[in-house]
Amino acid sequence: MSESSLQDDVLGELGDDRLNEIASLLGTDTAGARDTVTTTVGAMTGDLEQRAGADDEDGAEVRRAFAEVAEPPLQGVSTLGGLGGLLSGGMMAGVLARLSKPVAAAVSKKTGIPAASVSRVIEMLIPVLLAVFARRAASGRSAGGTAAGTPAAPGAAPAGEGGLGDLLGQILGGGRQ
Repeated sequence: MSESSLQDDVLGELGDDRLNEIASLLGTDTAGARDTVTTTVGAMTGDLEQRAGADDEDGAEVRRAFAEVAEPPLQGVSTLGGLGGLLSGGMMAGVLARLSKPVAAAVSKKTGIPAASVSRVIEMLIPVLLAVFARRAASGRSAGGTAAGTPAAPGAAPAGEGGLGDLLGQILGGGRQ
């Protein structure tokens, strides 16, 4: 079974309607929108990986956000559609929102698209990224118990086998370009 890249998963989750909406926002065709989305997702996930590896408060927050994504969704009436706390945003939504300005600037510099337009694309991508992250974490749980093995302590550095490092690989595995 071949693993799809994170960018492919995001594009699939976006669907044609939202991809056309992004193309319209950018004043391009769907191929241009697709390129912008993959560039933006690559920049966001690259920044997430870099920050997760940092030995500071920012890195600890990113690692806690990934651990939160890996938590099984709530069961019963409080599921709000099956994504648990992710529908309300959770910690990961805040982390992604804080990354949006520097990522928009980097993508703008690389592509020539105005940073304000890239920022609007990022706003559209955050809920999609949250859904893809949750799905990838859940697939890791169903394939081998829990994606993170024994839960890491909040803020713990990415670990080896079965730890938060494996979770990052599970969720962001296809994110590098």
